[in-house]
Amino acid sequence: MKHKKLFVTLGATLALFLAIVTAGSFYLVDYALVSAERERNSNLAQIEKRFPELKSWVDSLQAVGALRDTFVVMPTTGKRAHALFVRSPRAKGRTAVLVHGYCDNATRMLPIARIYNRELGANVLLPDLYAHGQSDGDAIQMGWKDRLDVLHWISLAPELFRTEADSMRLVVHGISMGAATTMCVSGEQTPQYVKCFVEDCGYTSVWDEFSNEISARFSLPDFPLMYTASWLVQVKYGWNFNEASPLKQVAKCQKPMLFIHGDNDTFVPTWMVYPLYEAKPQPKAHWIAHGSKHADAYGDYKEEYTHRVLEFVKKYM
Repeated sequence: MKHKKLFVTLGATLALFLAIVTAGSFYLVDYALVSAERERNSNLAQIEKRFPELKSWVDSLQAVGALRDTFVVMPTTGKRAHALFVRSPRAKGRTAVLVHGYCDNATRMLPIARIYNRELGANVLLPDLYAHGQSDGDAIQMGWKDRLDVLHWISLAPELFRTEADSMRLVVHGISMGAATTMCVSGEQTPQYVKCFVEDCGYTSVWDEFSNEISARFSLPDFPLMYTASWLVQVKYGWNFNEASPLKQVAKCQKPMLFIHGDNDTFVPTWMVYPLYEAKPQPKAHWIAHGSKHADAYGDYKEEYTHRVLEFVKKYM
């Protein structure tokens, strides 16, 4: 009788544990990928308030109808995707594809677009990633499946900018999750006209990033929640936390890459940039922005950020 009661108690405890883990997994996936508050609508005035140098440039583009929208249907998802773009008469084939971060949108990348368009005379293309901005989608992809969408935008660039592929020279520049996307793109086969990459505060892997977050926000260990949540994402969305690895992707990249990270970043901890940089074959360069928190390197060091980015990309574009 005692053994029977023990087995019943153990069974009930196990069932309760599994129920809690299952509920926690659904909560984590929903919290991080589905219900996260996103900047769906552009708030240009708010961005210009933080970056006042942006206003005159945007006004000049809007005055001549040069800041435009485009929509395409992504072959990877069958969903409608949106992007902003600017054609530059001074481009001479130079083009920048700029990738925004987690819960942001294309408009939030306009300060970086200004660098390339105003200082380099480049065309700029700013996609809204899946489930962000004006692009359709129900769940954030953390840069992994987004790499396929960015590759499609890259393939459309010659037609969009009315430039022969042979004369195009293109850089992909991303911030935060956009940097992770950029690194994931870099590990794939890219057209010859893709010349270099700039990643600003991207993470080593989705596993590492979520592990950092559940520890920082909820004081929880990886086991078992990270494992069950990753399995749930695999079942629901067709990818998992381990395969979504910018670290593995940059190890395959043979094209030049500039790494940028703030040394006071706790959201994507600064330590992540070092294994990423080490994994990337030459040519490469890096800049650690002193005192900068997550995604603040440009805001803190506008002139130096601009100088370092242009100094790097001009070598290859």
